[in-house]
Amino acid sequence: MSHDALRRAIDSWHGLLEDTGLAEESAARMDAEHRSRGMFFGDRPLCSVLRPRFVTVGQFRGLRQRIETVMGAFRRAHVAAMADPALLAQFHLLDWEVELIGQDPGFESPSPTSRLDAFYDPASESLRFTEYNAETPAGPAYMDNLSEVFMALPAMGEFLRTHVVHPLPARHAVLHALLAAHQQWSGGRELPRIGILDWKEVPTYSEFVFFRDYFHQHGIPCVIADPREVEYRDGKLMAGDFHITLIYKRVLIDELVLRMGMDNPVVRAVREGAVCMANPFRCKVLYKKASLAVLGDERNAHLFSEGEREAVEAHIPWTRVVEERKTRFHGQEIDLLPWVEANRHQLVLKPNDDYGGRGIVLGWLVSDDEWRTAVRGALETPYVAQERIVLPEEAFPSWVDGRVEVYDRMVDIAPFITHSQTMDGALTRIATDPLLNVTAGGGSSVATMLVEAR
Repeated sequence: MSHDALRRAIDSWHGLLEDTGLAEESAARMDAEHRSRGMFFGDRPLCSVLRPRFVTVGQFRGLRQRIETVMGAFRRAHVAAMADPALLAQFHLLDWEVELIGQDPGFESPSPTSRLDAFYDPASESLRFTEYNAETPAGPAYMDNLSEVFMALPAMGEFLRTHVVHPLPARHAVLHALLAAHQQWSGGRELPRIGILDWKEVPTYSEFVFFRDYFHQHGIPCVIADPREVEYRDGKLMAGDFHITLIYKRVLIDELVLRMGMDNPVVRAVREGAVCMANPFRCKVLYKKASLAVLGDERNAHLFSEGEREAVEAHIPWTRVVEERKTRFHGQEIDLLPWVEANRHQLVLKPNDDYGGRGIVLGWLVSDDEWRTAVRGALETPYVAQERIVLPEEAFPSWVDGRVEVYDRMVDIAPFITHSQTMDGALTRIATDPLLNVTAGGGSSVATMLVEAR
């Protein structure tokens, strides 16, 4: 029944856009709000469609419960890996990463703020997690702003006559996760002085502005700083004359170290306990795509509860690090390398540590020779092989050349996770390209909202 209700709500919204005047006014409002708020990914508008991604209250409740079970498995894996070098080796960290994760961050959660990348089909209730961004998840402030924009569209005003719509805010959860980490680190309740750290040229810079302004609204001092411009002096991490006591780290750890070395001011300040950093170096363990392989590998089944094992089997596609070994594929014993080479049509190759779709090889889109070459390359630089999943599609309306066009796009859902356990809001990305990231063909980000009929 939830899916029927969802289908009726979507059809109702699309029916409203048959009024060309209402559609044109909504498109103009969307464009104006993007410009006034600076809602751009680089120079590209964040959203290019005229409808949010709707889920029903019942569907959201089911999503949240399944997500929290899977997150329990991730937490167990992290705790076990930090205590067992043999298990930690399954994540394939680099030597310098192993050195950094030994530093106690001063708080419990390995990833106070994170994001699962998933595909959810409301019709079948299928939910599949393909990646876990445990290091630098973007999107919460973008989605909160985009939700406000959708709520102000003329089309929404008409839709609210017959439906109730609930945005899923996420900035507050990030704020509370950061405050909790800082409180544990400092042992007190004094407000932090936040430095949002990333390279000034990154396309997500506009989201840093949204977060800075949000923190200021709540009386929390904050600056945006490039790691190349901060200094560690007199036991303090400084951005000009601003003393940073909490780093909201958006820069990737490997980029920070590879560009600036292990002795850079940020790493030194964190390792010497002069500043709290979220997410900490220990997030690198679960950020590796091998973390999904660790959860599903039969060697590690004893680590998890029965409910967690069932959730992993149901929601994480079969994933293994590419290496010479015997393993199991849905109960069948296989010789991994020959099996991967022979089954490209049902597999994806992903680098163990990269983002934005870089380095991914979709087996069904390459030749046998190209696949064999990619598999052999995956033995030299850590890669995972992951089972192909069916990507759900959903129709979204866009304003194109003076009229509404509605067509199907592939759609994902990326729940925001705080304290390594709780879902607070979600990012949705839609695209015509199977690599669903914001730079993909026909790509757009969309706010996720709850909907119910009045």
